[in-house]
Amino acid sequence: MTAAVDLRADFPVLQRMVDAGPLVYLDNAATSLKPQSVIDAMAVYYDSVSANIHRGKHILSEEASERFEQVRVRIAARLGVPSRNVVFTTNTTDGINLVANGLPLAATDLVAIPLDAHHSAQLPWRERCRTVWLAASEYATVDEESFRTVLARSPRVVVLTACSNVTGHTADIDRLTALAREAGAWTVVDAAQLAAHGLPRIGESVDALAFSAHKMLGPTGIGVLYLSDRLIEELAPGRLGGGTVDWADENEFRLRRAPYRFEPGTPNISGVYGLGAAVEYLDGIGQDELATCDQRLLSTLLAQAKARPYLTVLGGLSEKDRLPVLTVTLKGVADPSAIARALSDSYGVMCRSGYFCAQPYFATHGHTAGLRIAPYLYNTEQEIEHAFAALDELHWLLGGGAR
Repeated sequence: MTAAVDLRADFPVLQRMVDAGPLVYLDNAATSLKPQSVIDAMAVYYDSVSANIHRGKHILSEEASERFEQVRVRIAARLGVPSRNVVFTTNTTDGINLVANGLPLAATDLVAIPLDAHHSAQLPWRERCRTVWLAASEYATVDEESFRTVLARSPRVVVLTACSNVTGHTADIDRLTALAREAGAWTVVDAAQLAAHGLPRIGESVDALAFSAHKMLGPTGIGVLYLSDRLIEELAPGRLGGGTVDWADENEFRLRRAPYRFEPGTPNISGVYGLGAAVEYLDGIGQDELATCDQRLLSTLLAQAKARPYLTVLGGLSEKDRLPVLTVTLKGVADPSAIARALSDSYGVMCRSGYFCAQPYFATHGHTAGLRIAPYLYNTEQEIEHAFAALDELHWLLGGGAR
């Protein structure tokens, strides 16, 4: 078993001291820290290669191209799909926009969106089509009764959140996408929050699935988009340029096969190097160990929150189908931003306050802004306990002592 304390030396940021003492990083739902191996992999590209990929015949270009495609193949293997179906993007937002803008949809078409979806999974569809909300039950990202009712309206696209970045609840993606496919809908999955805890094996009912490297120990500015064969046939590339065509003359051009037709221009090559190193690091820990770590962290989070009556946990206190992402509201505190700032400045605890790009969820449930605590594999139970003890003091000082 790999303990969090054994991993901490791999993450340079955790060696930092802040005015309040040791840094406690609990903002992993926004972005994870990077191990030295990821930083080194990106540096190797710039130090030793630094050439563009594809079409170049010299050694440096071939080395960069080979590594670039090796990472694609490794990710495809993890997802259980052919590498031709894996597109490199800049992030989850970019991937979802690629699909939303490339599908042949009319303004009158209906798209179903989970109520707790991230804005990146909502807004591209709301801009183009009619939309309908999929209600979230207390203990799930999608309420199944609401889901079936919406499917009866024949949506063209069903968007699903694999893991909520507000509550940490996970969805039964295989079951829900199968139901959506039976209803004749395209299925699009936002897996940004899930990827850090294990890349899913993609079922035959998933048409598109997007995630970002930066939430799974990788660098910012690089993401992955899976596209099914049937979706590739329908999807128009939103951007064209170098690398997207096999031939172009004064009269016509011919698009390259997927995935290259969806990857215009020079990509984030160093980012792909870093993503590959992040996947290797997570593979070295292993899925079973990651799951054990997630359960330990989740149990600690919920136990600490349950012991404090002044906290309301969004999504309830159940551990079922949940990952260690916890959002709370504080009694007597409408805006926890001052508390988040004090946690950082006075206690060295880094977490996030606000609506987490899920404002419809907060508005529908009548919640004010929340405080999100999201540990990851390098965090300890003691750090979580320290964060909640700090909350006790700050709530008394800044929340008027409301219990």
